[in-house]
Amino acid sequence: MDNPLVSIIVPIYMIDRYVGLCIESILNQTYKNLEIILVDDGSKDRCPEICDLYKFKDERIKVIHKPNGGLVSARKAGLQQSNGSYISYVDGDDWIGQGFIEGLVISALTSNADMVCAGFTRELFSKSAIFTNTIPPGIYDGERLKGLWKMMMSSVPFYRPGISTYVWNKLFKREILLEAQSAVDNRITIGEDGAVTYPALLRCSKVAIVDNVAYHYRQREDSMLKQSAGYSIEALKLSYLFQYLIRWSQKVEPELEIQNQVIDYILSIALIRSGGRLPNDDYSTFGSSYYGQNVIIYSAGTFGQQLVNRFKETKHCNVVAWFDDDFWEYRRCGLNVDPVESIVSCSFDYVLLATVDELVAERIKTRLQDLGISQKKILTVTIPKNKEEILNRFLDVEAIKEEEEKRKRVMTSHA
Repeated sequence: MDNPLVSIIVPIYMIDRYVGLCIESILNQTYKNLEIILVDDGSKDRCPEICDLYKFKDERIKVIHKPNGGLVSARKAGLQQSNGSYISYVDGDDWIGQGFIEGLVISALTSNADMVCAGFTRELFSKSAIFTNTIPPGIYDGERLKGLWKMMMSSVPFYRPGISTYVWNKLFKREILLEAQSAVDNRITIGEDGAVTYPALLRCSKVAIVDNVAYHYRQREDSMLKQSAGYSIEALKLSYLFQYLIRWSQKVEPELEIQNQVIDYILSIALIRSGGRLPNDDYSTFGSSYYGQNVIIYSAGTFGQQLVNRFKETKHCNVVAWFDDDFWEYRRCGLNVDPVESIVSCSFDYVLLATVDELVAERIKTRLQDLGISQKKILTVTIPKNKEEILNRFLDVEAIKEEEEKRKRVMTSHA
């Protein structure tokens, strides 16, 4: 089979500003034997109209209109209608370079891999950044594949995935993807990709990792800004993912240590989404030395935004500055973020590095020390030995909700 049919599934919801570029990038692929399945997940903008317009422009395009059910249900709907020997996903607000699919197909056919895992290019306004998998490029089967499985979700003590969670920078043999995608709980809205990618990897006999970065992931302004509502809503969503992956991990041979990887994966998300703090203030992943002090937050991503939000709520410490390498992009979103170099003019007690990636944290520490910042003032994520116990506390929805309500009452009484 030297020219297999590839089904590209595009879930679409309320992105009429972007979906045209996405579809055009697929139509312009150098690999032509494509089935393009546009899944309109109940969009209330012009997406349904745009999808139908393209259906009449190219016979390779199929359109599915369905009531809104979320990303998991949209991907399932597309997969059920697919006929390709290989399946790939493209999110409707992203785009792909002309040779992206051909590169993946060539890798799959020459290696007979069940799954090809690529990198991607993040597009943030006018800035591009390239990301590849932590596990090196190559063909993995036999003992090498077992080694990949042991570090696919968590490749360092804490926390960096060996294989990126995303489904959209991968090519799957249809039979590998079908069960992995179909089994996912539709309620999962955090970590939807990881719930598919990692079970699918365990079904493979051979995996190819490539440095193809021609998938362009658009980080939109609305995705950069994270909700400041209480963490209890996030905890409920995250509990669905945890329950699903733990049940899956219990069916896997123990020597692969999948359950430990699941705990690391979910705990990393919990720390990011909560700002590393429990609502009752009796646990912080940064320890307690900064309590009541003047602090700087380094990183304006989800983790950093949630830290700032929690400190505003609790007045637990005084945030005197906020830094990020992409400061200008975050300023465009209305966040008061400054360039890292201006830290030298700040007066502060501690700087908190809002990242769960140990390697990234070490690079930041080195940079700050080069700017003259004492190592004693730099606080990084501390992972407890009792990770499962701490994770259970981050997923205790009722206890978290009770603490949030208690805090609201206190704040109201002081207003």
